[in-house]
Amino acid sequence: MKGAMNMYELGDIVEMKKPHACIIKATNKKANAWQITRLGADIKIRCTNCNHIVMMTRRDFNKKIKKVLIKKSED
Repeated sequence: MKGAMNMYELGDIVEMKKPHACIIKATNKKANAWQITRLGADIKIRCTNCNHIVMMTRRDFNKKIKKVLIKKSED
């Protein structure tokens, strides 16, 4: 995914290719919304449903990201 570096920034909510194992009680579906909490050589994301934290290399993140769901609001 060339140019993926400019697609996301700190605080964005992203969808990954594989959903997280936790279940959203209201819909009974697997959660797949992650908030970016750290950007650098490594990227840290947090599940918006259960607050599980995953850290991966930027290269792995660029392979596994599907799309940006919500951009961080500009303040």
